[in-house]
Amino acid sequence: MRIAMAGVGRCRRPSGHRFAYIQGVGNREYLKLQVFTNPGRPSKRHINPTRVPIEEKESWRWLENMRQSTQLLDDPVRCIHIGDRESDIYELFCTAYDLCTYFLVRTCVDRLAGDGQHTISKAMQHVQVKGLHRVELRDAKGHPINATLELRYQQMTVLPPIGKQSRYPELQLTVLHAQERDPPAGRARIEWKLITNLPVRSRAEAIQKLDWYAMRWKIETFHKILKSGCKAEESRLRTADRLTNLIAVFCILSWRIFWLTMLSRSAPQAAAEIAFTPTEIELLQRIVHDTPHNAQAPPLVRNVIKLAQLGGYLARASDPPPGNTVMWRGMQRLIDIQLGY
Repeated sequence: MRIAMAGVGRCRRPSGHRFAYIQGVGNREYLKLQVFTNPGRPSKRHINPTRVPIEEKESWRWLENMRQSTQLLDDPVRCIHIGDRESDIYELFCTAYDLCTYFLVRTCVDRLAGDGQHTISKAMQHVQVKGLHRVELRDAKGHPINATLELRYQQMTVLPPIGKQSRYPELQLTVLHAQERDPPAGRARIEWKLITNLPVRSRAEAIQKLDWYAMRWKIETFHKILKSGCKAEESRLRTADRLTNLIAVFCILSWRIFWLTMLSRSAPQAAAEIAFTPTEIELLQRIVHDTPHNAQAPPLVRNVIKLAQLGGYLARASDPPPGNTVMWRGMQRLIDIQLGY
C-alpha cells in the first residue's frame, strides 16, 4: 500500500519531478537551496502560454534566483548567470539589464532580430566563421573524441516576443554559435547556440564564453551525487516538510563530497584541516595505509585519496584523481566508522 505524500504538489511524471534547485558560482561552491513544488496548472491546450504573465509561470523562479544571488553577492557586475535552454527567457534577459548583471544562456527560441523581418538564425547564416576551436569530449559510449568547432559571433538587436513588445524593450545582445565542422557519420553534430549581454570581440573571448558555459555541467554532477549517492529520490517520508529537511541534509553532504573532490585538484597545497575534522584525519591515518605513490603527497591530497580508497579507489600511480563515486562511497564508510569509534 502506498501512502501519498502531503504537500508535494502535482506530479505528472514520477521521473520528471525535481525537488531542489541549486545555484552555483565559478569557484564551484553553492549559494543557496530552493525547493520547488509544482502547484498544478491547466494543460497548454487550454491556455496560451504567451498570454500568461511571467509571475504566474514556473519560469518566474529563474528571475527570482537571479535577483537573490545578485543580492547575496552584493556586486552584480561580478555575477555571470549561466543557464541551459530552460533559462532562455526574454524576461530573464531584461531582468539582468535591470540588475546591471550578466547572463550566458543556451538558446532554444529563434527570436526576431534586427528590423523584425528575420530571426537570429537567419542573421547568423550570413556571419562568417571567425575562428576554430578544438575540443575533446566523450561520445555516448564514453570514448574520447576530438572535434573542431567553427565559431561565429555577432552583436545584434534582439526583439521581445510577439505580444510582449509593448512591455519589454529591444536588447543589444551577442549571439555565439559553435558548430562542429565535418561531423562523422552516425553521430549528431555538436552545436552550441549561446546568447549573452557580455561582449565577444575575438576568438579568445568566444572560447572563454564556451568554457564558462561548460562549467554549468557541474550542477549536473552535483545532482548525480544527490540522486545516486544520497539516493534522494528513493526517500519515503509522510510530508513534504520532512522531505525538504532530509534533502537539505543530503545537499550539504553532496556539496561536501563534490567540494572535496574538486578541492584536492584545484588547491592541493591547502591544509587538510579545512576539509576534514581532527577525528576524520585520525581515523583515515589509522585505517588506510599510504601507498608508495601517495606517501609524499600534500596532506590534503593524501587524506582525500585515503577517503577514496575506503570507497574502492585503487590509488595506483597511473590512476587519475579520485572521482565523485568513490568519494561518496568512502564518505559513507567513514561516517559509519565514526559512529562506532
